[in-house]
Amino acid sequence: MTSNPNNPSNDDDTPKDPLAEMLQNLMGGQGMGNIDPAELAKAAGLPNDPQLLQQMFAQVQAMMSSTSEGPVNWQLAHENARRVAASGSDPSVNAQQAKEVDEALRLAELWLDPVTDLSATGLIGRAWSRAEWVEATLGTWKRLTEPVANSIANALSNALTQQMPEEMKSMMGGASSMLQNMGGAIFGMQLGQAIGALSAEVVSSTDIGVPLADLEMALLPANVAKFGEGLSLPENDVRLFLAVREAAHARLFVQVPWLRGHLLGAIEAYARGIHIDMSRIEDLARDLDPSNPEGIQAALSEGVFTPERTPVQTAALEKLETALALVEGWVDELTAEATDKVLPSATALRETVRRRRATGGPAEHAFSSLVGLELRPRRLREAATLWATLKEERGIAGRDAIWHHPDLLPTGEDLDDPKGFSERRRLAEASDSEVDDALQKLLSGGYETAGEGSDPETSDPATGESDSDDTDPQAPTK
Repeated sequence: MTSNPNNPSNDDDTPKDPLAEMLQNLMGGQGMGNIDPAELAKAAGLPNDPQLLQQMFAQVQAMMSSTSEGPVNWQLAHENARRVAASGSDPSVNAQQAKEVDEALRLAELWLDPVTDLSATGLIGRAWSRAEWVEATLGTWKRLTEPVANSIANALSNALTQQMPEEMKSMMGGASSMLQNMGGAIFGMQLGQAIGALSAEVVSSTDIGVPLADLEMALLPANVAKFGEGLSLPENDVRLFLAVREAAHARLFVQVPWLRGHLLGAIEAYARGIHIDMSRIEDLARDLDPSNPEGIQAALSEGVFTPERTPVQTAALEKLETALALVEGWVDELTAEATDKVLPSATALRETVRRRRATGGPAEHAFSSLVGLELRPRRLREAATLWATLKEERGIAGRDAIWHHPDLLPTGEDLDDPKGFSERRRLAEASDSEVDDALQKLLSGGYETAGEGSDPETSDPATGESDSDDTDPQAPTK
């Protein structure tokens, strides 16, 4: 199927395979047979390991020639995420690390008991390697990114098709599925790269504020140690503080069953409405060239989404950012209370975590550029202030009762004015109560009916007073 790019007519009268010519143009004029596996792998951020590269290239070739269950190649994303996670130092968790994590999370649960009305989870604390984090969270990543991932993969395959001359489109036949697989493979490799890179930054299963692994409570010892580098604080203090944060997240998501679905649903709603920049996708397809492998990675990492948002998108984003802030603010406030008198370095660690969550790491930025989604709680400090105010006004039980139902959650307006939340809620509850009372009175017959003390034809419904004159119209005039 390949042809000599330096001799379009193949030195004979046999015309060149149109599909081969099209692929040759797409691949920078080199033809499929001359693609360097190392160059393609470099574009996806893979390590320079000949054996791994050969395995990956064989897999990509298989993807191109087989049908896929969907637009995105999730198997390729999974494999790439595992490889990237293992590309650095990712040793297996040893017995000592597992013991330290288990003890830290057990102690964290004890410290949390006096500062929250939500009961302990009973979950067993886990110590994960980066590869184990990938395995535990990939299903949720798929759920969160699938809407936009499908859009990107379809856009890539459509853009690749549009690069063909018109006379060649009718000759494609079954090759169209190969182009779809190509788009799904490209995005799958990039998504796996982003998730694998994130595995080197996160310190726990809920570090980004989203329950990526349901009903799990875990720390990543290697990343906890990395987090503590340069802080000049005892390693045990760092581990304990992060354990309290993880235990607080787990307690919230386990004891408030609707919250996980509410949060993931808000993310999905926002992701479904992301708009694909087709012009950038077309540029990506046009510039697909192994001689410049950074082109694919750079184009995707710069983002392929237009900044404009529809009103629906704006509402979805506001709901998502508020929900993320409320979760992180509650965890931040409880962690500060739980560690205040038992961990001397708690104040410094709290500020370090706040800044880290506000800015995000390199891998988090790469992920947000790729899928157009930021998972940072922009209003963490305002949310923490709100929860602190509610504790002062209502006590621990009253504050935590806010989580009983999604309709009770504070809004963006409440983050703007934390001290006014209770008054606004009281007025709303009073209004609802008045409606309920009026409805109950109506159903029980408490309102006057026609003929009982008033004439329906002459009474003012607002005052109950008669509109007629006291004078009988038939009476003689004096």
